[in-house]
Amino acid sequence: MATITYKFLHFANLKDIPNWSVQYADGEDLGFTKKYPMARIGSFLVKSRDIIEVQDDVEYKQVTLKINNGGVVPRNNGATLIGSKIGTKRQHVIHAGQFIMSKIDARNGAYGIVPAELEGAIVTNDFPVFDVDTKKIIPQFLVLVSTTDKFVEFARKCSSGTTNRKRIDIDAFLNQQIPLPSKEEQEKILKEYNSCIQTALKKEEEIYKCERELSHFVLSSIDLKDVKDESEEKLSAMMMFTSLSKVTRWDTYNIKYHINKEKGTTLLRDLVKSKPFYGAPYSAVDYNKKIRYIRITDINEDGTLSEEKVSANQYNEAYLLKENDFLIARSGNTVGKSFLYTSDIGPAIFAGYLIKFELQEELILPQYLLVYTKTPIFKKWIKNNQRISAQPNINCQQYLEAPIILPTIEKQKEIVEYAYRKQEQRIQLREEIKNILEQAQNKFVHTIFD
Repeated sequence: MATITYKFLHFANLKDIPNWSVQYADGEDLGFTKKYPMARIGSFLVKSRDIIEVQDDVEYKQVTLKINNGGVVPRNNGATLIGSKIGTKRQHVIHAGQFIMSKIDARNGAYGIVPAELEGAIVTNDFPVFDVDTKKIIPQFLVLVSTTDKFVEFARKCSSGTTNRKRIDIDAFLNQQIPLPSKEEQEKILKEYNSCIQTALKKEEEIYKCERELSHFVLSSIDLKDVKDESEEKLSAMMMFTSLSKVTRWDTYNIKYHINKEKGTTLLRDLVKSKPFYGAPYSAVDYNKKIRYIRITDINEDGTLSEEKVSANQYNEAYLLKENDFLIARSGNTVGKSFLYTSDIGPAIFAGYLIKFELQEELILPQYLLVYTKTPIFKKWIKNNQRISAQPNINCQQYLEAPIILPTIEKQKEIVEYAYRKQEQRIQLREEIKNILEQAQNKFVHTIFD
């Protein structure tokens, strides 16, 4: 008797359909391997119902999720928030070990496991929280499955709403089937994956070591080997003496920027050629593929550019960067982040939250200023002198009063050459980390997908 194969019909048990919609009749075929039994996500996740009413006089921890398997992290840099300032009063309490996701960013891989330090934090309904049946699945295994490219694509398909506020359908998520190896097999898979992660973390430690060695070398080269103890810093914060010849404004706000030139320092204003220049506002740029538009977010902490590019088609030529133009961020959490433009990047303009300085290169090497602005001493100046309103800010005039320790040109060259060697080490280490993480991810993907 011939076997009938149905190509256009699919049968599903009513008990397996959570909603009277065709999309729920069966989970998406994501191409998972057939070597492991399949299981509905909803068979080992149970929605948490630990809900509270936020009280105005109580402080709460809040959390959010980073995309691309970035983990569960505290909001507000870990600071608590008084209940009277929290708009949504009905919130969910989360507990260590629970699985959490972002409805809005599920399509960008925002899934994670609540860490112990965020026990008792609260989230809105946009962050569904689930208890995990750990007899069936190891939570990290679920996170890795849910952040694979194919699963993220599935999350995109079952997200709906306005352009920037699309939310995943939780029923579709729970109805999706994934491969579920035995607990022993899951542990074996995760052991191999985590071994790669540990190797990558050791490389991260090497990068940190490089940064510390560079900082020590720079500070030693400019005779700043000793660090004040806390009592000295408190005293210097309360009392300061300055010569009237060095005061350009009759107020205490400006006095703190003036420095002792006998110690080899000078002001940035004495090292620039012309008036600093603010970049092009976003509204003034027509985006296309013609010329690079450098934003604050494109600049890495070490002064390199990210791989992600935004290009501009129409622009004012006044914003075109020239060789060795020095850029520094003036606003937001990135205030003080610096960058040196070189022509090998290609033609570029810069964004409005950056300030451009043209330097007198006979006095200061632009490369040296880039290195100097990454040192603890300059970062401390940034921290002490930024204006805090809606967001941190250091304006153009403040930057001109920034003290720069200025050794001889020969010493500057020595510092720059050392910094470049350390930069090459860091670049090599980051490439190795990238390869290790890609190999770990690819191996996991090949384990659960055909």
